[in-house]
Amino acid sequence: MKRIILPFLFLLAAAGLDAQQGKVVDRIIELGQTDNRTMQHLDVISNRFGGRLIGSDAYENAALWCASEFKKWGMEVILDEAGTVPVGFNRGPWFGRMLSDNGMVLHFATPSFTSGTKGVQRGHVLIEPKSKEEFERMKGALKGAWVLIGGKSTGWPIDYSLKADSARESIKLYNDSISKINREIMRENFTNRGSEPKPMLPLKEEPALFYREMREAGILGIIQSATVPITALYDRKNLDNMTFENLPTVCDIKLDESQYKIIEQMAKERRYFLLEFDIRNHFKPGPVKYHNVIGVIKGTKYPDEYVMMGGHLDAFDVATGGVDDGSGVTPAMEAARLIMAAGGKPERTILVCLWAGEEFGLLGSKHWVESNMDKLPKISNYFNRDGGPTVASGLTVPEAMYEDFVKVCKPLNSINPDFPFTLTKRSTPARPRPTSAGGSDHAHFAMNGVPTLSFETPDSKGYNFAYGEIWHTERDTYDKSIAEYQEHTAVVTAVVVYGLANLDHLLSREGLFAPEKKE
Repeated sequence: MKRIILPFLFLLAAAGLDAQQGKVVDRIIELGQTDNRTMQHLDVISNRFGGRLIGSDAYENAALWCASEFKKWGMEVILDEAGTVPVGFNRGPWFGRMLSDNGMVLHFATPSFTSGTKGVQRGHVLIEPKSKEEFERMKGALKGAWVLIGGKSTGWPIDYSLKADSARESIKLYNDSISKINREIMRENFTNRGSEPKPMLPLKEEPALFYREMREAGILGIIQSATVPITALYDRKNLDNMTFENLPTVCDIKLDESQYKIIEQMAKERRYFLLEFDIRNHFKPGPVKYHNVIGVIKGTKYPDEYVMMGGHLDAFDVATGGVDDGSGVTPAMEAARLIMAAGGKPERTILVCLWAGEEFGLLGSKHWVESNMDKLPKISNYFNRDGGPTVASGLTVPEAMYEDFVKVCKPLNSINPDFPFTLTKRSTPARPRPTSAGGSDHAHFAMNGVPTLSFETPDSKGYNFAYGEIWHTERDTYDKSIAEYQEHTAVVTAVVVYGLANLDHLLSREGLFAPEKKE
C-alpha cells in the first residue's frame, strides 16, 4: 500500500507546486499590464541622475538608488566593489557661441575626463600649424586662441601622452624634410615659370601635430570637426595615469561639422571674429570606487544555482544613458519587482546584475566572473540586454534546451497579442566558445562556457529605431526609449527568468558550443 501512496503524494505535491507557480506567473502578467514601472525606473536613472560615468557622482547616486529599490522590494543586495578610477569626473553645463556679424550658438561636445574652461573664455581662431616653419611663424599669436585641428572626430580626445608626443615628433621630422624639398620645388617652379610646374609633395596629416608646443604657447583649446549626432567618449589613453596633479589643461572640443566648415573658411580668410565657450568639466581627487549592484532573490530549494539577468548601469555622460543602457537595466529591475510583488519564491536564486564600467571595457562583469568562478557551472543562463529599447519577442535555443523553454515560454503569448512570442530550435551548427571578449557584459560569461542566450528584439511596430543614432552620442536620452517595447520586455523577462528558476534542473549545456578541436 505504501508503495502506491508515496508516488501519489509526490504527484499531488508536484501538481500543487506547479499550480502555485502558475498563480505567480499570472500575477506577474497582471501587474505587468496594470502597474508596469519600467519607464519610471528609466526616468529616475536617466533624468534624475543623468549620464552615469564610473567615477562620477551620478553613477554613485544611481547605484545607491538602485540598491535601495531592490531592498524596498524585499530583495537582498550586494554592492560589489569592482574597481577604482584614479580621479573622478563630473560634467556640468556647457555653452559656446561665435561672436561676429553672422554669429551663432555652437553645437559641440567634449569627451569625458578632459578639461573645461576657466569660466567664460573668449578667443580668436587659428588653423593649426602643419610644419615647424608654420609654427614659428604663428607661435606669438597662439596665446589665448582656439585652434582648429584636422581630421574627423571619432569621439576620443587627442592623446597628449608622452608616447603620443614621441609619435608626433617623428611626423614633424618627416614633414620638415618634405618642407625643405618643397622649398626647392618652389624655387625651381619660379625659375621655370611659364613651364608646367612641378607638384609639391604632401605633408603627413596628423591632428594637433604641435599639441605640446601650442599648449605651452597658451592656447585655450583645440576644435575638431564632428559628424552629427556628436559622439563624445573618454580619455582612455591617459586616464590610468591621471592624478589630481597632472589633469589636462586644454579644452578638446568636438564641433558640428557644418559649423566647423564655416569657422574654418572665416579663419582662412583671416576675418576678425571670436569664439566664446563656457565648459564646466569638473574633477575630484581619487581613487574613486565603483560598484556592481547585484539584487538577489534567494532560491528556496537550490540557493546555490542561479538564473541571471541584467545590463550595464554606467553610461557616457554627453547624454543621459536613456538607451545605452537604461533600456537594458530598467526592464531587468522591473522584472525583479514584478516577481517580488507577485509573491514569487523561486527554487533557484535569481541575480539581477547592474554592471559598472561596461563602457570602459566590461570592467564590472569581468570582475564578477573572475571573482565567482565557482558559481559559473551553476548558472542556468545569463540574460543580457544592451541593444536598445526594442521588444523581446523570440528566442532561439539549442535542441537540448528546447523542451524546457517550451514549458517556460508557454504563458508569453497571453500577455499582448501585438507581440507574439516565437520559440525556435536552433538549426545552424553551434559556434565555438568565444576566446575573446565581445561588445557587452555577456562576453566573459560566454568565454567561460556559461549560457548567454538572449531574446530576439525586433522593432516589430516599425518605430524606425536606429541604435547607431544614439550609440555613444548626445542623443542617448530617455525620449529615445519606446515605452510599450520596454514594458512588454520586462514582463517577458520576469516570466522566463522565474520559469527557469523553478525547473527541477539547470538548463543543459549540450550543444551550446561547438566541440573544441583537439590539437
